[in-house]
Amino acid sequence: MRRDAQAVVLLLVGGGMLRLAWTGDYLDYVKPYAFWLIVPAGILLVAVAAITGVQAWRGSRETDDGHGHGEPKVAWLLLAPVVGMLLVAPDALGSYEAERTGTVLGAEESRSSYPELPDDVDPVPLTLLDYAARAIFDEGQTLEGHRIQLRGFILYDGDEPQLARMVVSCCAADARPVKIGFDGEVPADLEPDQWVEVVGEYSPRQGRDEINGELVPYIEVESITAIEAPDNEYQ
Repeated sequence: MRRDAQAVVLLLVGGGMLRLAWTGDYLDYVKPYAFWLIVPAGILLVAVAAITGVQAWRGSRETDDGHGHGEPKVAWLLLAPVVGMLLVAPDALGSYEAERTGTVLGAEESRSSYPELPDDVDPVPLTLLDYAARAIFDEGQTLEGHRIQLRGFILYDGDEPQLARMVVSCCAADARPVKIGFDGEVPADLEPDQWVEVVGEYSPRQGRDEINGELVPYIEVESITAIEAPDNEYQ
């Protein structure tokens, strides 16, 4: 590949990384701490692109005798996937992936004890993973007597809606869902990928994930309210 083409590729990749960091879209792919890795890497790539571009421009002026045939222009096709990545960036993983992936709960280790929930907070906001772990491994002991608030997106297990959220260890490539079923009356118009806030109480009911056979806890629904998707859709 010609050096000027290399400079353009480096500039697009570096600029794309900086754009993802600036807009917050990087959270669709990695955990928040990666911001401090993405920004320096993007700046470095842009700097290298600038140096490479200047060197290519100077070299072409010094060696151009008017008789060169140049290099194959097909090398510029390497820009296509980079431009595509910038123009059509995929969204965060949602119900399509969650419905086809077993719950992450089976990979979680149970703890000997779980902290008591505050009595002066009503409802108590919990992550889906925290609620699920308390419901399964602690048999709901620390959940009983509390109204709980959960936030996630809707997926369907057959005809049954569930609340879900993708859990990542490093990046979207290792994402797996945590799923929670609904006890009680649920609105009939819930759509897949719709973000909702659920308020309710612990339910002893449990189900099985059809993908990996792990336990799926339930929550006794008091209310379900549509909300905007958060900036960081992963946990």
